Amino acid sequence: MSDTKIKLTSSATERLDEFLRRELPRSVNTTAEHGLFSNSKIRRLIVSGSVSVNSRVVNRPAFELRGKSTIEVLFDSERFFYEKQPEDASFTMSDDAVLYEDENLIFVNKPADYPVEQTITENRANLHDAVVDYLWKRNPSLRNPPYVGIMHRLDRTTSGVIVFTKTRTVNKEVSEVFQNHNLTKQYLAVVEDKKSVGESFTVELYMNRITGKSQQGKWGEVPESRGGQYSKTDFRVLKKITIEGRPCLLIECSLYTGRTHQIRVHLAARGLPIFGDELYGGRPAKRLYLHASHLAFELTGQKYDVRCESQFS
Repeated sequence: MSDTKIKLTSSATERLDEFLRRELPRSVNTTAEHGLFSNSKIRRLIVSGSVSVNSRVVNRPAFELRGKSTIEVLFDSERFFYEKQPEDASFTMSDDAVLYEDENLIFVNKPADYPVEQTITENRANLHDAVVDYLWKRNPSLRNPPYVGIMHRLDRTTSGVIVFTKTRTVNKEVSEVFQNHNLTKQYLAVVEDKKSVGESFTVELYMNRITGKSQQGKWGEVPESRGGQYSKTDFRVLKKITIEGRPCLLIECSLYTGRTHQIRVHLAARGLPIFGDELYGGRPAKRLYLHASHLAFELTGQKYDVRCESQFS
């Protein structure tokens, strides 16, 4: 997910939340119903620090605009329109969830159905906050919460290895590793039994979001001329397994690029939607069977190679 920067102007004297309640729908999606932009969502957007007035972040919904003002909004449609799901997992961060840790990084085994970070939904439990709390409890003498940086994300429904930074000094280098894809990133996915064990195949296509901003995010094949971004994944069928009483295949997925929903879109394009991935045509299941199993890269001369076994392998 990424924020879109929306710039608005006002010459009236009025409250910031009332101004955004009126003007934001026009800038985000002209077809969206105003009811989607509820007062509570507008307030949470402001309180989250996503709104600035004349280049200064404003956290008070009742802030009064006076005279000519420039309002900038960092807007992520998925977070804004998200409604809390009752199936969010319950999770308590513990030593068992730490896959590897040193003075710069901490690798964590993320549970399925648990968001990586706070969303526009107020007080939603998330992995980032859980890691901050975990590190703080280990060092209660700290006056302020320890720093934990988010360098990449996993979908809420995906489990497996994710890394956070523990110091700001390595953020730039880690960010470049992910941006330039100078890393190994592998997943395990469960699909229906339609291929032979040992079979390998590659999917390459241009993809982008294919649903409107006010709808659940869904990606698909889009021509490069219409904004599609190149994506590539190698797949290898590892073995036959039985999941929830159904004959399935366990597939290893090696990413060359890191597009949103890339593995889900690529497998669905080959007629192999992930078990539990109803958004892309998969059969209903207790969870979406996608797991980040391997993350490896080099940082400041040190090699990191972290693996995380899935519970369904």
